[in-house]
Amino acid sequence: MLKTFAAIVLAAGLACAAAPASTPTHAVPTGVSVAGIRVGGLGSEPARVRIETAFARSIRLTYAHHNTWLSPAALGAGLSVDAAVTSALAATPHSRIALPVRLSQPRVAAAVSKLAHRYDRPAVDASVVGATSFAPHFSPAKAGLAVDQKTMRTALAQVLRNGTRAPLTLLTHPIAPRHTAANFGPVIVITRSSNTLRLFDGTRRVRTFSVATGQAIYPTPTGIWHIMDKQRNPWWYPPTTSAWAKGLKPVPPGPSNPLGTRWMGLDAAGVGIHGTDAPASIGYSASHGCVRMQVPDAEWLFTHVHVGTPVVIL
Repeated sequence: MLKTFAAIVLAAGLACAAAPASTPTHAVPTGVSVAGIRVGGLGSEPARVRIETAFARSIRLTYAHHNTWLSPAALGAGLSVDAAVTSALAATPHSRIALPVRLSQPRVAAAVSKLAHRYDRPAVDASVVGATSFAPHFSPAKAGLAVDQKTMRTALAQVLRNGTRAPLTLLTHPIAPRHTAANFGPVIVITRSSNTLRLFDGTRRVRTFSVATGQAIYPTPTGIWHIMDKQRNPWWYPPTTSAWAKGLKPVPPGPSNPLGTRWMGLDAAGVGIHGTDAPASIGYSASHGCVRMQVPDAEWLFTHVHVGTPVVIL
């Protein structure tokens, strides 16, 4: 009985000795990271899961206490996990391995463009809102804002490649208004009660002229208007809707032309600033609604204003 038991034990020991030892699982060397993702000591499959999970995390963009989250999938980003794991397994301890990431540049650009659509705001130019005889009044100009799209596309690509998912601050730059009160350019202010026309450069008065404005029955219209038409040596055509012009014929350019040598038409129907063949009317309320100037004064003003110049009539 003892001999039989000893034989069984001996046979079992010989069987164990003959069996091959189980192969240990191959692990990533100590301290290895893939794009900042630590995978040291992990087998290939756990390393794969960790890399994929870390890569799938969304990127947080912050602006003015608001967060926007962008997923790699939304940016058309993918990665070669097999290549990353293979490199990690073959690396020396404490190696840092770059993550091979594929990017869809059009989708990254589209995501940044969507952010710009959300946060961009145009600059607001100053505009003429009124005047006194001393100066025009302007609405305040306001700076605009634009997302720095080129920099943000680069930053998103970098965060996708380095795997850290560090939060990004949305980068913007200000957009200066084109026109402020200081650089607005020409503004005309006409005062009917004193029959004067003042030209301003922004808030700075440039020159004052004596003019003729409309008669009481044909008043020059008050309000804020703009020069819409400029003509050298214009023809004069009698207004068909005015009884006082009935029977009159067009007058070609020349000394007897009622408009002189320059015409600056306003967006007030039938009203303009022009020279005159009746210089004695200057300083009086004598016109049929237009603003008359001495011919040399009208020629000078013509060269210092442009289509769109505001005209405030008080």
